[in-house]
Amino acid sequence: MIKVENISHQYADSDRKALSELSLDIEKGRFLAVIGPNGSGKSTFIRHLNGLFLPCEGRVTVDGLDTLDENNLRAIREKVAFVFQNPDNQIVASSVEEDIAFGPENLGLAPQEIDRRVEDALAACNLTALRDKPPYLLSGGEKQRLAIAGACAMDFDYLVLDEPTSMLDPLLRQQVIDLICKLHKTRQCAIVFVTNIMEEALLADDVLVLRDGRFFAYGPPQEVFADRLMLEEIGLGLPQISYLAALLGEAGYPALRGAVSVDELVEKTLEVRPCK
Repeated sequence: MIKVENISHQYADSDRKALSELSLDIEKGRFLAVIGPNGSGKSTFIRHLNGLFLPCEGRVTVDGLDTLDENNLRAIREKVAFVFQNPDNQIVASSVEEDIAFGPENLGLAPQEIDRRVEDALAACNLTALRDKPPYLLSGGEKQRLAIAGACAMDFDYLVLDEPTSMLDPLLRQQVIDLICKLHKTRQCAIVFVTNIMEEALLADDVLVLRDGRFFAYGPPQEVFADRLMLEEIGLGLPQISYLAALLGEAGYPALRGAVSVDELVEKTLEVRPCK
């Protein structure tokens, strides 16, 4: 479990806190979407989960390991893999295969273990046919899958992703989303996923909404996206299906609030107005 306990963070060049008194438990196997307006602290928050940032107040522990103890950071970063918004920021080698191997090699693992992890990551991220290709020749979606493959090779328990689809077109975006969902299911790992695309947040078990560095709302998508006015207050929209369900709820059908799929909305509608 990742335990976030009353953390605050302030950048050296700022006169206000970027995060204020945040507390949250992230259990293994859960899928958490983090949303909020620009500047709400989303990226700052998730960078605390593997010790990239350290809290000014409070503490973060990963399976009992405190990020404030620098002796724990290597073990923490083996457990908590991180994928940045721009994959070019974490691609370092001259071929796909070499880039995936970079992390395990820096851990000093045996060659046989490195080879196993690389093969598994190539297969999981559908990159086997591209193993010898230079990363600079990859498409944006392929680069993001390579960044995720590099994380896979670290054999993580928690995967943290900072808007990994924001630079992609809809087709490539869906490929990356499908990959993340597959990893969540097959590896039974925790996913922490920052997104500005509300439809993507519907895939999560829980949704965390940040505003001005503080928790604004938290709960399953059915609850968070049931309150249209609350989210619009801070400049956030709703997924299309949730928006329709919210409008129907406001029009006198409260049982329809919180629907997160077409099937669910149809089912709830039939319960309210059964076919004759």
